[in-house]
Amino acid sequence: MKYFLCLVLFINQLLAAQQNKFDSLFKSQKDPIAAGFSGVVLIAENGKPIYHKAFGFREFEGQITLQTADIFELASVSKQFTAMIIMRLKEKRLLNYDDSVGKYLEIPYKGITIRNLLTHTSGLPDYQDIMDRYWDKTKVAGNSDCIEYLNKYAPPKRFEPGEKYEYSNTGYLLLASIAERSSGKDFIELCQKWIFKKLKMKSTDIRTLEEKKATKNFAIGHIYVEERNKWVRADSFPSSDYTIWLGNRKGPGRISSTAADLLKWDQALYSEKLIKQSTLQEAFTPMKLNDGSLSNYGFGWSLKTDSTSGKIVSHSGDNPGYKTQIIRSIDKKKTIIVLNNNAHQNFSSIVKQLEAALRE
Repeated sequence: MKYFLCLVLFINQLLAAQQNKFDSLFKSQKDPIAAGFSGVVLIAENGKPIYHKAFGFREFEGQITLQTADIFELASVSKQFTAMIIMRLKEKRLLNYDDSVGKYLEIPYKGITIRNLLTHTSGLPDYQDIMDRYWDKTKVAGNSDCIEYLNKYAPPKRFEPGEKYEYSNTGYLLLASIAERSSGKDFIELCQKWIFKKLKMKSTDIRTLEEKKATKNFAIGHIYVEERNKWVRADSFPSSDYTIWLGNRKGPGRISSTAADLLKWDQALYSEKLIKQSTLQEAFTPMKLNDGSLSNYGFGWSLKTDSTSGKIVSHSGDNPGYKTQIIRSIDKKKTIIVLNNNAHQNFSSIVKQLEAALRE
């Protein structure tokens, strides 16, 4: 009994020392404008949070303090959910990864497969650039509008399918539309029914602009304006306008969630609650390019192997005023989730230091 109590005391001391180290890291994050990191950080081992704290403000103007349960834009972290919907459809035999995109959608580009879309090896041009040039921005565009303009203006492919890796939001927009065409259901409905509700991710959804405004605990993205010496809502800048006039798009982004909900998602990926493990493993397998070399991106996940931590899958997100990151050390069953709503200039450095601390 005495040995057990001593062991518990020792573990508690280790956890306290680790938490103090993480606290010091975030309290030291001052940039040239003396703004600290604003966001929520969750670090877990074996599915159990060992660190879960909020820093900064949900809304800077009113100095509303952030809470750990606040909801953030995930930006491109959303892509792993889009990939999951495609994998579920594959298991239901409603599509195949090597199906031509042309089987489901009319686009002016031939030879592109669903696998190319999932792995960012399609060579597709940027849909947002096309919409930025030609779309009437007094209207709100969705996937069908973007695909219509892709056909109407048809800029050339950037490279042949499978030739190389190049990150493509267009590919993930098309994946959401393929999911709708193959299932006969709305993509948002699929995400809600097949993932969010199934995993009891009660704070996670693909929200409209109106729904975001009505959500009291929604963390607002902020950008610093040097001339005004203050933080201003990112949605008041022209650079954020695309989130409004492309506000109905589905697939590349738009999911909003909490750190705790993302941990539920993380843990579900160790089980077969959503898909079989054999199916999931393909998402964590590098794509072989036409020349035989490998691209370190699977289906909605960046891939790497660390000599200490083993296999790591991760993804970042970047929207005006937001930076997000999820890192999963699969072999060690460790998870890092960082949701930031003032696009901190040291974000990448913070994430690297968290990874280093977790390896120790």
